[in-house]
Amino acid sequence: MLYRALILPFLNFVGRNLPFLMFASICSVVLTVLLGSVVVSAAPADGFDISAANSSLVARNLSKRNFIPSAPRYVVYSDSFISTTNPVPATSSVAGWNVFNIAFLTTFNADNYGYWIELTAAQRATVKSQYNAAGIALCVSAYGSTASPTSAGLDPVAEAQRIGAAVIQYDLDGVDIDYEDFNAFNRKDGTAEAWLISFTTALRKVLPVGQYIVTHAPVSPWFISELYGGFGYTYIDQKVGNLIDWYNVQFYNQGTTEYTTCAGLLTSSSSTWPKSSVFQIAARGISLDKLVIGKPAGPSDASNGYMTTSLLASCASQAVSMGWNAGIMAWEYPTGNSAWIKAVQAGMTGAKPGPTTTVSKSSTIASTTTSTSLPSPTGGSCANMAQWSNSVVYTGGVFVIYNNELWKANQWNDDEVPGGSSGAWDLVFACS
Repeated sequence: MLYRALILPFLNFVGRNLPFLMFASICSVVLTVLLGSVVVSAAPADGFDISAANSSLVARNLSKRNFIPSAPRYVVYSDSFISTTNPVPATSSVAGWNVFNIAFLTTFNADNYGYWIELTAAQRATVKSQYNAAGIALCVSAYGSTASPTSAGLDPVAEAQRIGAAVIQYDLDGVDIDYEDFNAFNRKDGTAEAWLISFTTALRKVLPVGQYIVTHAPVSPWFISELYGGFGYTYIDQKVGNLIDWYNVQFYNQGTTEYTTCAGLLTSSSSTWPKSSVFQIAARGISLDKLVIGKPAGPSDASNGYMTTSLLASCASQAVSMGWNAGIMAWEYPTGNSAWIKAVQAGMTGAKPGPTTTVSKSSTIASTTTSTSLPSPTGGSCANMAQWSNSVVYTGGVFVIYNNELWKANQWNDDEVPGGSSGAWDLVFACS
């Protein structure tokens, strides 16, 4: 109606009275003004119109330049109040970390993240550029212990689109999924896992691999698939592990004595949470370089699981010598400040990935240098090769004898028989 009543008469008038070139120019201006006057945006001035964002996500992603650190990743969370006008600390306070997770984006904008989005776009861009220049990725942590998205019946695809859109709108390098819906997980029927698989798949359509960081922060026992009906995070990793950059594994709040020694943390967890230490999780098929060790920064930052920085550094140094280099996570800043992570890093200084090792279930680390290179001659002789044992956790590259044949492990494995259905071993030759 507006088009017929106003625009057409005006165009006719201009066409009769002005030269052709001026006619075209003025028409363009008038069309813009009049048509713009009848288009009303449904998005609030300070909000984010997801429907509008979805139409331009691809273009925005292609032009996005985010900071994505390589391993080792040093990740710290920030939920404790800092400032309403400056919700992230100066980079000097977090030097040594290379990922800073602002908490929390839940079904509403909570805590420091709530203050972050209240900054102007220019203020956020300045802070992010300062962080990236200092070698620190700036991300948001989603959900946390107060949110139960699966139990609440939230749609995983819609949630992924909402969270992904917020990451883009508020100029962040990525998102950490701190999913703690224990009621859903404890159903042990795959409901929580299916939700997370759908969520992660949809999230990566908004935040593509290589352009944005997407991590998960599961508690360590969730990798014990046999406790969760064959599901758990091991199953999630099998389905969408290629879409997850790494895991900020919470090795805390699981019991007063759980994961509090290097052995318990790295190679031999307790019977309460069996086969859930770092290298035992890797033996389940999770990439070792994705298992970032998460610990409370101070004794009051979690109920239990705390280690001193010197002990944690010692454990990390041992892990590095065994081939691990994923990194360290701490909950939370300000206890986990620059001095904290530098103390851990100082204890790791000089630690280099060592020869492939096997780790016995009694936590004794046994060097297998003589078992990680082919015997000479390369055909027939199995001299100096160890017999396979179901009580040893093997790393990729280790040679063993089984049924008078030489086998080579192609991945971390635990109690996987050479020649068995797991496919964890490759046949080299028959021993003479």
